[in-house]
Amino acid sequence: MYRIKGFSLIELMIAVAIIGILATIAYPSYVDYVAKGARAEGLTILADAANLQEQFYFDNRTYTGNMSDLGFDANPFITDGENYSVSATIVGTGTFKVKATAKGAQATRDSSCGVLQITETGEKTPKGCW
Repeated sequence: MYRIKGFSLIELMIAVAIIGILATIAYPSYVDYVAKGARAEGLTILADAANLQEQFYFDNRTYTGNMSDLGFDANPFITDGENYSVSATIVGTGTFKVKATAKGAQATRDSSCGVLQITETGEKTPKGCW
């Protein structure tokens, strides 16, 4: 008597269905993980830019709206990963706002945190993204 070795079509389809279900569950978590990792780049640059604004204020008695004045390569500054465009604006007398706007794939992956901001008082918006 011969013993048949291998998989039946039903067993193969069950395995494919299980893999499909696992992928459906895991992929959104993976995308969220990647978005949070890229968001860290924007948050780091914002914190650096806010510190540089304070140093600029200490030296010049005014804030600047030009990222180049803070030592960045361009105005607006594009982060190394090209996930964020960072710009500064002067809001009234003695106040500033530094804003990181998500670009490219990051803008679609992380739409709820697409624009990150920090002010001279340390107010960070949106709150849930920091």
